[in-house]
Amino acid sequence: MAGQGYDVVVIGSGAGGGAMAMALCQQKLRVLVLEAGPRYDPVKDYRLDEYSWEQNPFPEKSTSQGRQTFAPLQPLEDRWQDLRSWNRVSEHINKGDRRKPHAYLHVRGVGGSTLHFTGEAHRLHPQAMRMHSRFGVAADWPFGYAELEPFYCEVERIIGVAGPAQDPVRWRSESCLLPPHDLSYASQKLGTGCKKLGLNWVPNTVAALSRPYDGRPGCNYCGNCARGCPRRDKGSVDVTFMRRALASGYCTLQSGCQVTQIDSGPNDIVTGVHYVDADGNENVAAGGRVVVACGAVETPRLLLASKSKHAPDGLANESGLVGQHFMETLSWTCSGLHPEPLGSYRGLPSDSICWDFNAPDAIPGTVGGCRFSNSVAEADLVGPINYAKRLVGGWGRSHKERMRAAFGHVLTVGAIGESLPNPQSYIDLDPDETDTTGTPLARIHSHLDHRELNRLAFMVKTAREILEASGVKGLVEEYGTYDFFSSTHVFGTCRMGKDPEDSVVDPDCRSHRWRNLFIVDASVFPSSGGGESPSLTIEALALRAAKHMGYPETGGKQ
Repeated sequence: MAGQGYDVVVIGSGAGGGAMAMALCQQKLRVLVLEAGPRYDPVKDYRLDEYSWEQNPFPEKSTSQGRQTFAPLQPLEDRWQDLRSWNRVSEHINKGDRRKPHAYLHVRGVGGSTLHFTGEAHRLHPQAMRMHSRFGVAADWPFGYAELEPFYCEVERIIGVAGPAQDPVRWRSESCLLPPHDLSYASQKLGTGCKKLGLNWVPNTVAALSRPYDGRPGCNYCGNCARGCPRRDKGSVDVTFMRRALASGYCTLQSGCQVTQIDSGPNDIVTGVHYVDADGNENVAAGGRVVVACGAVETPRLLLASKSKHAPDGLANESGLVGQHFMETLSWTCSGLHPEPLGSYRGLPSDSICWDFNAPDAIPGTVGGCRFSNSVAEADLVGPINYAKRLVGGWGRSHKERMRAAFGHVLTVGAIGESLPNPQSYIDLDPDETDTTGTPLARIHSHLDHRELNRLAFMVKTAREILEASGVKGLVEEYGTYDFFSSTHVFGTCRMGKDPEDSVVDPDCRSHRWRNLFIVDASVFPSSGGGESPSLTIEALALRAAKHMGYPETGGKQ
């Protein structure tokens, strides 16, 4: 038995778990954080100084990648051929006739998927919090933007967000802490194209320092945020929230610990957390409260696996909605060659953005918004090897000549759109596959209905128009989620709401039934937003939940 002296056990140390741990430690509560993945040392692990940097994506370690399975995905249809992924060398990338699983792109580790994100730090569009009452889709958030706004401000101060001082849609009671980054030359070209189309192209809000702050240096614009930041200028959870939690003296962190079950007892109280530690030993941690922050795939997996006589359908699943309402990343990436030598491998990833179609009613003929941004780095076209493998065919002298003519000329527009829940997209437990602890794996069911495909078609059309208006003469690669499941942002599988009949947790992220059980990750999102990166909202929700968290017996702080 371990953890008898803790007030709170937090499962997961990503955006939700890390922010929650810091906030609870500030209240002088004793917190145990259990993280399934390893700890990363930015200097030792993110070796962007090595000659082989381009061949090394974000470094994998033992336990840093979870396993999931996929139910069969939908067949591809001739009428959506224009949404197929392709590049100049391979033609169709998915050569089959069904949608294929590429990956659930996440990191298990201290800091979670913020370790490999590009730092986008977005507030949710206020209208995206009223999707059901305004448009009859998804569900409304149980509170409005104004309730979350002061917590957004606190998160921005902690992680160091750079961006425009004000936003005409997402009003701020305080301006962004740091000035926006100067746009790369490639982004400026895209801005010129957007201006021709009557679109607004503005600096993005990013958790990457535009000047030294909080003992961390400013960004050096290497463009490789997704491979891990060795300088610590990116505001990932390990160098922000978890650093503060550990420095408080109230936080104990155990990495490499796979939680297998949460025990439930009488009186609607969860009583213990079973986990296997890094040495393979089985342990039980007990605390006054338990916070689950494993993400919208792994959180429902853990809850569904935690069946007991008190929770026969899985923990917190009284409504039957754990794992339901799964929302994924709807995305499109479009790359083309520009006649000018742009040096497009330089600069901060996603340094610029177009929000013009972000509102839920901004796209003609469909509900749900989207955004567009500079995405050369997200397409991993910041080095010559990927140019050679994906964009420039051939061999020998002619290949070298084409490489010299192409390198640094790529412009990429990336689009991310709203994902709406549908009955065919959900998470359950695989009936056959388990992990090394014997716990069933999460099984991902994913289906794109006509609303998603119509929205994706708009994203494809607009991305191509932006590139053409920016001076691109020919496309060389396009990749999207019509023919591949490839998600970094996932939501909705433990929906938040006021009514226990149609939600899993209440507005404070507490289980409707289990009085000392909380969930703080994107699984509680009632809607996905129109392409916003979710980490800032997850962190704001965690700080809000920590403020409202009380001991189950009293409803207030001890």
